[in-house]
Amino acid sequence: MAGIAVTAAGRFGGKPTRSDTIHLTLAFLGDVAEARLPSLCASASRVVARSFDLTVDRLGFWRHNHLLWAGCRAAPPALPALVAELSAGLDQAGFAIADRERQFAPHVTLLRKVPADDCQPLPAIDPLYWPCPGFVLVRSRRSSAGSAYQTLAEFPLLS
Repeated sequence: MAGIAVTAAGRFGGKPTRSDTIHLTLAFLGDVAEARLPSLCASASRVVARSFDLTVDRLGFWRHNHLLWAGCRAAPPALPALVAELSAGLDQAGFAIADRERQFAPHVTLLRKVPADDCQPLPAIDPLYWPCPGFVLVRSRRSSAGSAYQTLAEFPLLS
């Protein structure tokens, strides 16, 4: 997907996502106190959901935040089930999910700060198959060089 981001940046402008930071967010929590991380890991470890394969096969553009993304025309049923299970566990443990009121829209950010108000027509992309045997808890730290991610814990999904 990093290659698609670089190609799209050449066409539309903007800042491409670095290959080491490409991800799909299941639940964004914002700042979480270090002392609450064990509780967060415990909540995530109780998630029982099936593994799945994600087919990333389309591009989209969100004008309101000048963001180009890649997503799937049809999410596998296991993905929203995973998000619902994880969200319920986080709610029960007292974690606030940012943008909780929005419907989950699976996407991978490819470009930020796209200068255009519109990126139409968006090019077609060849489908990319992304096996999802588990999910991770990631800490994000921002700096002038961009975001850096650190995996804190990994959680397998059922086969």
